Amino acid sequence: RRCPGVPAAAANILECKKYLSCKIKNNQSSTAQCGKSRCCAAQEGTEHMKKYWELFIAFARVGVMTFGGGYAMIPILERELIDKRGWTTNEELMDYYAVAQCTPGVIAMNTATFIGYKLYGVLGGIIATMGVIFPSLVIITAIAGVLTNFADVPAVKSAFAGIRVCVCVLIFNAVVKLWKKAVVDKATLVLFLAVFILSVFLDISPIAFVVLCAAAGIVFTKTGVRGK
Repeated sequence: RRCPGVPAAAANILECKKYLSCKIKNNQSSTAQCGKSRCCAAQEGTEHMKKYWELFIAFARVGVMTFGGGYAMIPILERELIDKRGWTTNEELMDYYAVAQCTPGVIAMNTATFIGYKLYGVLGGIIATMGVIFPSLVIITAIAGVLTNFADVPAVKSAFAGIRVCVCVLIFNAVVKLWKKAVVDKATLVLFLAVFILSVFLDISPIAFVVLCAAAGIVFTKTGVRGK
C-alpha cells in the first residue's frame, strides 16, 4: 500500500528499503515474513546480476593481463581482488594456490574457481572460471590461424623474448610477496630451504611437496615450534 501523496516510484523505493531493512534485522534467508514485493524481487535480482557481472569482469581483467601462466597472475590477482575489492587476503590467496597446485587443471582456473565459490557459491565459481578463461579463449582463437605465418618474423621473436623477461619479473615479484607472508620464523625458513633443495636435486612431484609441507605445518604447530 502506497503512502498518500507519495509518487508510485518513490513509494516502491521506500517499500524496497523497508523490506530489505526487515530482512537484515531478522537475519532471514526466507522473505515471506517481510512481505516481499515484486519491486523488491526485481531489485534483488538486479543486485545479484551486478555482483556476478563484477565478478566476471574482475577475473576477465586478470585473464587478459596474464602472460606466462598461473604464477605470473599473482600480482594481478593481488591488485584486482585484494587491493581494489578486498575479496580475499594474501594468506587465503596462498592457500588457494597451494590447493590449486594439487588439483587437476590449470592453476589460474582452479584459483578462480576457489575464489568465486568462496564469494558466491557454486555459481560464483563457474562465473569466475569463465571470466578468467574468456580473454584467452578469444585471443588464442583469433591469432591461432595466423601465428604460424608470423612465428619466424624477427620482430615477433623479439616481442616474445621481451614478454618472457616481463614474465620472469612478475613471477619474481610474486615470490617476494609470498615470501614475506609465508616465511615468518625459523621453522618456516627451515621448511623453505628443505623444499628448495629437494626440488632442485630430486625429481619429486609438487603434490608430494605440498602434502609433506602441510603435515610439517601441523606438526610444527602442535609441538610449539612455530613462532620461534
